[in-house]
Amino acid sequence: MVWIEEVAERDFVVSDDVVDLAYSIDCRSVPLEHGHTLSEAILEVLPWLADETSASIHQIHGAESGNGWLRPENTENEVLYLSRRTRMVIRVPKHRIEDARQLSGAELDVDGHSLTVGDASIRKLVALSTVFSRYVVCDETQTEADFEKEIINNLLQSAEVRVRKMLCGRTHTISLPDRKLFTRSIMLADLAPDEAVRLQQQGLGEYQKLGCGIFLPHKRIPDLSAED
Repeated sequence: MVWIEEVAERDFVVSDDVVDLAYSIDCRSVPLEHGHTLSEAILEVLPWLADETSASIHQIHGAESGNGWLRPENTENEVLYLSRRTRMVIRVPKHRIEDARQLSGAELDVDGHSLTVGDASIRKLVALSTVFSRYVVCDETQTEADFEKEIINNLLQSAEVRVRKMLCGRTHTISLPDRKLFTRSIMLADLAPDEAVRLQQQGLGEYQKLGCGIFLPHKRIPDLSAED
């Protein structure tokens, strides 16, 4: 854990250079481990997405996911049942919004589960001081301390973010056809508004088309216990 005193907040206007597109979907359920198959299905409709460095594909999370921070422990052969309010989200640069709307109307096959994509609404990024990423790809042999050091000294330097408070969460393994990705969740707090937005715009590490390294705004760390 990393913990440095808070910084004072300041006025900041969030740009719309990168936004989330939240699609309504008609889908009863998807596999809990759907990152790869969902990505493949979306890229088949939007092949340009693969080469768009500012784009990412969120994994789908339901109410039982604990607002995204928690995830059912037993994921093998399990499915996630979705409500009508569930949205499928991709993050794209502003100049790709209209291109991404071509996904509406598509019927995706997510490992045998049919998912029909509806209309998309635009969600601007939010400049909250606390953000988290569910899955950051890392070396399985790393200790938590080594992982934190790598985040601080290497990955976050590229986004010009100074880490003040960081909390590592659960580890998780994502299965791909030819290998497995070991991931850790992380939460960063007391970020300056521009840092929080920049992290959301750029993401962290590789495999963002699989839902890894995507940052989302969250409540402050002291509020997390209220979700239990």
